[in-house]
Amino acid sequence: MKKFGKTAASILALASVAIAAPAMAKHHENDGKEMEEAAPTAEDAEAFVAKAEKKLFDYSVEASKVYWINSTYITQDTDALAAAAGAEGTEMSVNLALEAAKYAGVDGLSAETTRKLNMLRGGIVLPAPTTEGAATELNEIATKLNSAYGKGMGTLDGKPINGSDIEAAMGTNRNPDQLKEMWESWNNQVGAPMKDDYARMVGIANEGAKELGFKDVGAMWRSGYDMPADDFAALTETLWQEVKPLYDELHCYTRDKLNEKYGDEVQPETGPIRADLLGNMWAQEWGNIYEVVAPEGAGDIGFDVTELLAEKDYDPIKMVKAGEGFFSSLGFEPLPETFYERSQFVKPRDRDVVCHASAWDIDNVDDIRIKMCIKVNGDDFTTIHHELGHNYYQRAYNKKSYLHLNGANDGFHEAIGDAVALSMTPNYLVQIGLLDESKVPSADKDIGLLLRQAMDKVAFLPFGLLVDRWRWGVFDGSITPDTYNQAWTDLRRQYQGITPPVDRPADAFDPGAKYHIPGNTPYTRYFLARILQFQFYKAACDAAGWEGPLHRCSFYGDEEVGKRLNAMLEMGASKPWPDALEAFTGTRQMSGKALTEYFAPLQGWLKEQNKGKSCGW
Repeated sequence: MKKFGKTAASILALASVAIAAPAMAKHHENDGKEMEEAAPTAEDAEAFVAKAEKKLFDYSVEASKVYWINSTYITQDTDALAAAAGAEGTEMSVNLALEAAKYAGVDGLSAETTRKLNMLRGGIVLPAPTTEGAATELNEIATKLNSAYGKGMGTLDGKPINGSDIEAAMGTNRNPDQLKEMWESWNNQVGAPMKDDYARMVGIANEGAKELGFKDVGAMWRSGYDMPADDFAALTETLWQEVKPLYDELHCYTRDKLNEKYGDEVQPETGPIRADLLGNMWAQEWGNIYEVVAPEGAGDIGFDVTELLAEKDYDPIKMVKAGEGFFSSLGFEPLPETFYERSQFVKPRDRDVVCHASAWDIDNVDDIRIKMCIKVNGDDFTTIHHELGHNYYQRAYNKKSYLHLNGANDGFHEAIGDAVALSMTPNYLVQIGLLDESKVPSADKDIGLLLRQAMDKVAFLPFGLLVDRWRWGVFDGSITPDTYNQAWTDLRRQYQGITPPVDRPADAFDPGAKYHIPGNTPYTRYFLARILQFQFYKAACDAAGWEGPLHRCSFYGDEEVGKRLNAMLEMGASKPWPDALEAFTGTRQMSGKALTEYFAPLQGWLKEQNKGKSCGW
């Protein structure tokens, strides 16, 4: 089962089954003496992997159907079905991983077999120990947490409001008291009740990780990047330091504009920013408050995508069709009819669903879908392009063997659609008939265009890093249940420079108010995606022969770019990620340099605006 996107609800990154193929078996010879079989060979390992992949493929199709139903029709019964499927998959995954470990030291293994054995051993998000009942308990907790989030409610003016509507309201509401109410009620009512279950789940999963030879679940997650776990953690910190100076300037400028709007009592002119003022439930993207920070003159870019969609009578399906049109312009085949028949595009009126967007590949072939509760606005228009990026990636590698049905690393999968979204420039909007050519912003509006992008792309970077920084600490025991919330608040202040709008009670569990925590979706992939998307975008623009400012490039309609992109997508996970990166970009190193090049004009402008201010927090 491969599920991606902002709300990937997968309990397992690798749905799997156990197969009875012990590496060292005993049997009785005719003379009655117990003898040990010969040590396993490379051929035995290859046979094991082949059989495992067949089992994995078959199980994943059935499990994906169960999880789809549970995510689009949340009831007690579908929760039970999802928990049962998850328990089966988790227990079997662990058995298979333990079995794979027995072949690790076999002489003569091919590079591909070694890689697949490592995937089997380390590809589980929540590993259950072999203790009887552990897999069932783990999946019951995981399913409970996932559904609790999906059914979660906050309040606005004392009246209940669901998570999807809070997200939308916090993007447009500028009343600090109402923003505080929505933030506090969501965190208290959704996050806090999860704390004890979450702690128990961590304990079970850590036992499972140790049985597989890892220090803890966090180390297991970090092992999946074709390098030692500690080296990967160091790489993410290096990438962050490359882009941090740009974030620091953006934070300083944004805080000053919020201070001008709300005054010292709501937002002081020094220190961290109040978390609920940034237009997003988690302060992870700030683009919704662009009108608050927009520079006079340059800030008015002349159009608003949400307004354009309304003016052109776009509905959710028309928005999806436009996203498909971008990929078609690159030479990709149209989406199958079943995509439109089976996807969830809008929130049903009659039942609870998980609204957070995700992309699905049900049958590992061409039953690809998205699950969203689309609203006709600019954010969801961009999200559609993002989710379709997953679907086109899934379809590109669908002829690979099961363990290679994935991105080169999980950041790759997130970055593809985002790189396309970067190409959604004003000129692109003209090409698809959304924007009148006479309203394309001139060069003197570039600062406004870049600032609007940075409010989402750059603002997200520290959040994308800290979510798993927190979990890594939880998993390794340096963050204990009694310090869960304080550690979360401290990390958000350290990396993002934000603070809660109210004092948090001792029993708070604010991490639970972010879907990917109860949904158990590793989050570093999103940080990597923000870096990689600019590398992919620059590579596409270079291939298209673009010579102007990087941020003005659109490769819409360039089939040569499409061919080069598809060549990388078709590789799936069949090669280490540096090989895939090199195939499209010409380099084997992830780097923040393309991102800083894209925003270089903005960073220089921000430094000028921040002169004389007390930046930092």
